[in-house]
Amino acid sequence: METFGKKLAILRKEKKLSQTDLAKQLNTSVSVISRYERDEMTPSIDAAKKLATLLDTTVGYLLGENENADMFKNPDMLRRFKDILSFPEDKQEHILFAIDSMIKATKLERL
Repeated sequence: METFGKKLAILRKEKKLSQTDLAKQLNTSVSVISRYERDEMTPSIDAAKKLATLLDTTVGYLLGENENADMFKNPDMLRRFKDILSFPEDKQEHILFAIDSMIKATKLERL
């Protein structure tokens, strides 16, 4: 299992950010980012939230709370989930029903 620091480094590199770039955006020092990535230091809750936002992921992904964490690493999936959550509950139910139907049909095609 990847540690917080490893995930942070991977996501930072995927965004083509240097440690200096990320430190500036987080309003901290390069040494702090370096210590995070080496798992020598853990961020505060506020810093973890800001890192997740800057890197288009979730705190849950960074902290390894999710079994299928890659799903929460994908900014397109996150955007879609956020969009769905912004809709009224009845619309959410309709969208999720449609998605469930498509998932079921796709699984049946694999058989």
